[in-house]
Amino acid sequence: MERTLIILKPDAVQRGICGQIIGRFEKKGLQIVGAKLMKISQTLAETHYAPHKGKPFYDGLVKFMTSSPVVVLALAGKDSIAISRKMMGATFGSKAEPGTIRGDFGVSNSFNLIHGSDSIESAQRELGLFFKADELLEWKPVIQSWVYDFAKGQPE
Repeated sequence: MERTLIILKPDAVQRGICGQIIGRFEKKGLQIVGAKLMKISQTLAETHYAPHKGKPFYDGLVKFMTSSPVVVLALAGKDSIAISRKMMGATFGSKAEPGTIRGDFGVSNSFNLIHGSDSIESAQRELGLFFKADELLEWKPVIQSWVYDFAKGQPE
């Protein structure tokens, strides 16, 4: 199963909507294989957002991400990256479609509630930044056979 990193940003934590957001991923059928509440250090934020260094929003983003605790999740599932990103919605809450996380909970173009890996490569890199290998669990939920059709040996 593919894995992805999700960060519930400081605004999601401060607004007390983490449970609702996590519940959406669980209801969709994505599996939590790692979770933690943490305060992101300046160094970790700079490393995580290094691909954006030099862009006009970079300094503000690093400041925002280090301003308050976040909830960091590792989710697993077939196509978990694409599914999570679709569930998150457009980057800016004001432009996100209703039914998405940002569309239902956000209006700001700065505070956008959630981060999700955008590719398999970035997911591997980001998961390694936020989780030690022994913090990511391998386990099979009993509902997995009701989430996916395994008739051909692979999840469909």
